[in-house]
Amino acid sequence: MKPLNILFVILGLAGLIVVRSLEDKLFFDPFLAYFKDELKANAFPKFDDTKLIFSYLLRFFLNLIFSTIIIQNLFRNKIWTKQAIVLMLIVFAIVFPIYLYCIYTYFEIGNLFAFYIRRFVIQPMTLLLIVPIFYYRKHLLTTSS
Repeated sequence: MKPLNILFVILGLAGLIVVRSLEDKLFFDPFLAYFKDELKANAFPKFDDTKLIFSYLLRFFLNLIFSTIIIQNLFRNKIWTKQAIVLMLIVFAIVFPIYLYCIYTYFEIGNLFAFYIRRFVIQPMTLLLIVPIFYYRKHLLTTSS
């Protein structure tokens, strides 16, 4: 891997770390405190629908940008990068409405289910799945040639 690619991977990771470490300052999310102190049986937080949805969308797109930088510089394959973007968009399009349903039903399905669905909404969990898949794909392509 070229030094410039390594630098961009590090910058992408740093971007994801900054988004995560500043989440309480950058985004409106009353569920951060709710899930941190869930064992203390906090009351269900009040929230502004529009502000909450916009905040989740902003966070997703920031994570998507940094994840795209990482994938492009790890594999240097524009087709794979496009596939990764599409996959991340599909996963978000599936889990985000499910999470919103959980919120609007006051986690009727269960706090633990909502907690893990929320992870796919606010964190780059799909990236953690895509990178090993692409490395395996790369390995298959190099061994079959």
